[in-house]
This record gives sequence, structure tokens and C-alpha cells, in this order.
Amino acid sequence: MPYYIYIIIALIAFLLWEVIAIYNSLVRGRQRVEEEKSNIGTHEKRRYDLIPNLVETVKGYAGHEKTAFENVTKARTQAMAAGGSLKEHQAAENMFTGALKSIFALSEAYPDLKANQNFLKLQQDLADTENNIQEARAAYNAAVRDQNTRVESFPSDFVAREFRFLKYEFYETGDEASRQPVSVKF
Repeated sequence: MPYYIYIIIALIAFLLWEVIAIYNSLVRGRQRVEEEKSNIGTHEKRRYDLIPNLVETVKGYAGHEKTAFENVTKARTQAMAAGGSLKEHQAAENMFTGALKSIFALSEAYPDLKANQNFLKLQQDLADTENNIQEARAAYNAAVRDQNTRVESFPSDFVAREFRFLKYEFYETGDEASRQPVSVKF
């Protein structure tokens, strides 16, 4: 057999090996994005679980602030039920975060509440959970960035297109108003 047949076979084997390696890299990236998305959900679930305890603690001190409690409860329910696209989920989470700010604004009006150990513990747990959510969102965005780069880069873009690997959406923090601190005025 002529030597050029061996070269052609080696070249085909090399190209096949590269396609397999790229495909596996894309699969690993997709799995990483899904894992990070799940981590966000886990931390958000913990936050949702803390809210009823926080609301009950605050109610004991500020029972006449019914609207704030109803808004938090409604926003929590909507955030927990939010499905569909990432944008819909982000919108529900932003509304929930805004409602939570109103509960903490109430604590400024009730010094006894601010000194309550149960409230302080819940507030610290919630702050820790919020930090975990932010870290999980950052990790998700990093995984999305890496996967989107693989999907768009040469030569993996050919494999991604052929096997229908799609780009992911980044998790965004919301509109400018949701990034502002709570303003407390009495």
C-alpha cells in the first residue's frame, strides 16, 4: 500500500479525534451551565424558606404594616412559581428583592425589632444566603461565558452548529431601580 494512504488515514483519524474532543468539551460546558443554574435555584429556595420566619418575626412588632407583608408573600409566591425563560425568572426575583427591602426598611422604624435576636439571626441568614445567590449567579455567568465562547469559536463552532449546541443567556441583575439601596423616610 502506498504511503499516502497511511497519511490520509492518519489525517482522518486525527480529524475524527478532534471532533470528538470538541463535542465532549461542548457537552461538559453545557453540563456546567446547568449545574450552576441549579445552584442558583438551591440558594433561592433557601431564601424562600427563610422568608415566612422573617415575616412572622416582623409581624409581632409591626402588625399594622399589613401591605408590606402581603407584598412580600405575593412576591415570594411569584418568584417560586416563576418558570419559563431566564428573563421571566429574573423579573420575578427582582420584584421579590424589592419587596424584601420593604421588610428591612420596617426594622428601622421599630428599635425593639432591630434588637430582637431572632430577627437579627434571620437577617444574618438572609444576608448570607443573598451572598451565596450572588456567588452562584457569578459562577453561572462564568460558565455561560465559557460555553458561549466555545460555541462561537473556531473550529468548535462547526461542531456546535452541527450538533445544535446553543448559546445561553447571562443572568442579569435587573433594572437600575432594583440595584438602589432601600430609602427609609419617616
